Amino acid sequence: MTKIRIAVRKFEPFESTIQKLWNLFCQQNNVSVDLEMVPMELHDLYNKTLVEKGLQNGDWDIAHLNTDWIWEAVNEKAIENLSPFIEQNPPQDFPEGWHNSLLHLQEVEGKVYGLPFHDGPECLLYRKDLFENPTEKENFKTQFGYDLNPPKTWIEFEQIAAFFNRPEQNFFGCVFANYPDGHNTVFDFCLQLWTRGGSLLNEKNQITINSQAAVKALDFYRKIVNNSNTTHPNSKNIDSVEAGLTFAKGEAAMAINWFGFASMSEVIDESKVKEKVEITELPCDPNHKSASLNVYWLYTIGSGSKNKDLAYEFLKFATTPESDALLTNEGGIGCRKSTWHNTEINKKIPFYHKLGMLHENALTLPQTPLWPRITELIDQMVIKAIETNISSEDILNETQKSIEKL
Repeated sequence: MTKIRIAVRKFEPFESTIQKLWNLFCQQNNVSVDLEMVPMELHDLYNKTLVEKGLQNGDWDIAHLNTDWIWEAVNEKAIENLSPFIEQNPPQDFPEGWHNSLLHLQEVEGKVYGLPFHDGPECLLYRKDLFENPTEKENFKTQFGYDLNPPKTWIEFEQIAAFFNRPEQNFFGCVFANYPDGHNTVFDFCLQLWTRGGSLLNEKNQITINSQAAVKALDFYRKIVNNSNTTHPNSKNIDSVEAGLTFAKGEAAMAINWFGFASMSEVIDESKVKEKVEITELPCDPNHKSASLNVYWLYTIGSGSKNKDLAYEFLKFATTPESDALLTNEGGIGCRKSTWHNTEINKKIPFYHKLGMLHENALTLPQTPLWPRITELIDQMVIKAIETNISSEDILNETQKSIEKL
């Protein structure tokens, strides 16, 4: 009997969504095919799909890939070009149903290699109930001499985190995700760099990370992650999902994380902060602009799949407005403009309509097949900065040399 195998990013809302969508798809299309869904952590997902060539070998019909990996996947001929399918039988409202920033990263040389699954740029999550509390506001102004509002600069971020840090109540000023999985440490470094006017690319379009802005970025980041007067002590050991859950459990006043975890805080049963959360753009250095990061998850079809037509039919079904809204109600982030402005969803998650604003400031990572290897080097660089006393300048120069050898 035919069976569809899907490699899924391990996250309860993703898993429940895929299962529900597959059941509905089979029901509505009179399909009798079993689903084998395999949820995996980031490293395992990357290894099983790309390193071990699972997509080429036919191990997977469909896989969640994030946009960091897409150039490598295309370069290795691991995933199917979806353009012929789309030309014959496009997804509903394609492409105008999506914001342009969710369509271009999976397009390589004019060919489309994936459909948007889960989105949500990086932003500042904060506890609006605390920021609006008159007693907290009064105490903060007495201590720091200015009004308590979401931080506009990194100095304000650090001061506000120190103000709310109350370890005796198991409550901390901020939480980060520093587990070395090649993701959030890299993304946090990029955000610190961009909000100080820095760039990952030099004037020759080569990756260059040992600039003065990078030194400032790494100096600030290593200091705040290690600061027990501002930061949740588990930050060094948790990934973005666990950091999101930590915030949802009411253990931090602020978090720099994906929009999806703010949304999740409003819908999951274990959340203790429902109706107490707000999001805004990230702080930046004076005279520089805020920035966000646009990395998103895609549905892709394995080049070695023997069920490509069925897989594409499911992708089409899984990206309808109804399916996109279902993902959001499960705790993921729908990618369609219709979901962002859905009245019912905005009643449940009042800041949902702000996704469009975040996308206007969202930057992307360099598009090169080498990027996954570069992220490993940047990940190791940030961890070394957090765990040692070697100067940021030396660590950045050493990493730059390693990048140039790739």
